[in-house]
This record gives sequence, C-alpha cells and structure tokens, in this order.
Amino acid sequence: MFEIEITEKMGILWLNRPEKRNMMNWEFWDKMPAVVEELNTNKDVEIILIFGRGKSFSMGLDLFEFAERFPEMITVENADFREELRKLILKMQSAINALDESPKPVITGVHKHCVGGALDLISAADIRVCTEDAVFSLREAKVGIVADMGSLQRLPYIIGEGHTKELAFTAGDFSARRALSIGLVSHVYADYETMIAETKKMAKEIISNPAFVLRGIKHVMKASRDLDIATKLNYIATYNSSFLQSADFKSILSRFAQKAKE
Repeated sequence: MFEIEITEKMGILWLNRPEKRNMMNWEFWDKMPAVVEELNTNKDVEIILIFGRGKSFSMGLDLFEFAERFPEMITVENADFREELRKLILKMQSAINALDESPKPVITGVHKHCVGGALDLISAADIRVCTEDAVFSLREAKVGIVADMGSLQRLPYIIGEGHTKELAFTAGDFSARRALSIGLVSHVYADYETMIAETKKMAKEIISNPAFVLRGIKHVMKASRDLDIATKLNYIATYNSSFLQSADFKSILSRFAQKAKE
C-alpha cells in the first residue's frame, strides 16, 4: 500500500495499490501512523508529500476487504461488539490524525478520484493541490455512514460549514475547479506530471525556510484552530459505534461482502 521515497529533504509517500485505485485496505489503516512517524523522525526529511500511483489518488475505504475482515459488522449487535467497534473507529482515525499531528508540513497532490476516506486524508494535510481531472466526494452518506475519519471536523476550517454540509449531505462530486473556488485546493494543474513537478517545486520553496519556523507555524495554527478536535473525533466514534449498524449500512455492507466472495 505504501512506497516511501526520500529525495532532496522531501519524504514522498506514494499510495501504491494501483490495481485497486489505491483503495484503503487494512494495511493502510493499521500501518499509516508508523509510516508517518518514520518520516517524522527521519532527519533527512523536512516536508512530507503524498501522491497516488496509477489511475486515481484513492477511491477511499476498501469496503470489499472491510466486509471480509469484519463480518461481525453485518451480524453482531450486542454491547460488547459496539465497544469493539468504537475502538476500531478510533484506531482508524489515528491513521488520518497522524498527518495532522506531524510536526512537518504535509502536501497532498490529488489526481482523478479522491473519495470518502481519501478526502479525510487530504483534509488532514496542510496544503492540497490537484489535477484538472480531479473529483472530490464525501461519499459516506451513500453507504449509510456519518463520515467519522475527520472530514466533518476539519473541512469546516478549510472550506466553511456550508460547503462541507453540501459535500456531506449530497455525497456528490466536486470538480477540481469547484474545489479551487471554495479553497479545498490551492492550485489546479493541467496533468499528473505537471502536478508532481510543481508540488516538488513548492516543497523546495517551503523548506528553504528554517525547519523550526515551519514547525512553529504548524503548531501555532493548529493550536489556535482546534484544541478540541480530539473531543469531536471521540464523539463521532461513540456516535457511530452506537448507530453504525443501521439497516441501510448492514444491507450495503452485506452486498460488498457478497461481491468480495464472487
């Protein structure tokens, strides 16, 4: 799922599951905090860049694998399972939180699809850019889930409550140009190669400044923005561990489980 490249003080994290359009399997959710920490502690890395290999940045959570790995999501309804579900949600949140909590600047470059969990991922970055063909979607409502990996907590600070609610309520697609107009991304590039090159150029400009100043900027802005974000994330984990087994969600997950067996 991950490929790490260290070059010119840049730690480039490639989402590398192109055959599945970089859908986020359990390896992503389980290993992401350690992967980010590896870049955090690497003295040769002053900035983190995240791109996707293949045709899409990421199509989000791999529901097929999720249904196979956690079949109890469909069948079990007791209180003990709900507590385990809450722990699972919190663990998955930690994969996204790792970027927000990194002391180093993080830039994400999106091409083609950025769906569901992938939108959670980029919302935890400091700077977002994309290609002309990029499409952003907070798709959770269509599968019977209240988004619980950070988009609802972070996006209002980035694009405002109105645009966030439109993304969440409609579960529809936002184009690259719409994303630029609302401030979700800073730049839109003509193609993938140009985006990679220009993002690296931006990264070099950023790290020409003292590393301790960059760390200070990120720390101060985060502290003044969301001292209470942990409480908000804990709340949504509790909420979904109580309500995630709706009939709609169980039906959808069951269909994914069946398709995964075919």
